[in-house]
Amino acid sequence: MSDIEKIINDAWEIKDQINKDSDKSITDAVKHILKDLDQGKIRVAEKVNGEWVTHQYIKKAIMLSFRTHEKEVLQGPYSSWTDLSVYLKGKTAGWGPEEFKKAGFRMLPNSPVRFGSFINKNAVLMPCFINVGAYVDSNTMMDTFSRAGSCCQIGKNCHISAGSGVGGVLEPAQALPTIIEDNVFLGAMSEVVEGVIVGEGSVLSMGMYIGQSTKIVNRSTGEITYGKIPPYSVVVPGTLPDKKNPSAPSLSCAVIIKQVDEKTRSKTSINDLLRE
Repeated sequence: MSDIEKIINDAWEIKDQINKDSDKSITDAVKHILKDLDQGKIRVAEKVNGEWVTHQYIKKAIMLSFRTHEKEVLQGPYSSWTDLSVYLKGKTAGWGPEEFKKAGFRMLPNSPVRFGSFINKNAVLMPCFINVGAYVDSNTMMDTFSRAGSCCQIGKNCHISAGSGVGGVLEPAQALPTIIEDNVFLGAMSEVVEGVIVGEGSVLSMGMYIGQSTKIVNRSTGEITYGKIPPYSVVVPGTLPDKKNPSAPSLSCAVIIKQVDEKTRSKTSINDLLRE
């Protein structure tokens, strides 16, 4: 355990006492972690030996930052905003051409991106929202009015379509945030939340709503699972009847209609994959 990790874990045990006037070692540790998150030097969750692991102390530092920073007001020409001072001005406030060139991503106007999030090179941010702790990897597009929640992890070459949300998970600290792995297409007006993992190469139709309690049904096998979409799955919305009471309303579910290998996925259009 590093010194900074120990400082955060110890501070977490007395979190109700933490404020902007707390010991400098605590406030400096929080600032250091937020800066490293912002620069992509660390991330809230990452794959270790093929499994996603949450770095709890990083989530704790984010939550402690709500106590170590006071609210401030930012005045605009048409409105005013209030937020914690560390996040208020956003990730790119004051950036010029050189800073954007170095960062290497494209960002359209009206895209609130909070300090403490990381956007990798060649990502494209249409007007969207990126919350603290989120990680958006290279060549991914966050389409118009899409949202990346706090601490969510979005992989390379993904398309998060218009109006879709990838939920964030801050509390509890040990909970895995929502994960979108590499090469995933998330259809328009969809929501993936509560620490669900969407496996690499998957294609989700528009209008998908998936949380930890959502039944994920493999249409070929009838198997029902929760919390994770297997890699290279093609998923559409569906419903399941109540077997004990057929006259009761059916409940929504996610239906895996097929699974494709990486070679097929690279050669086949998304429309073709969704067409059945």
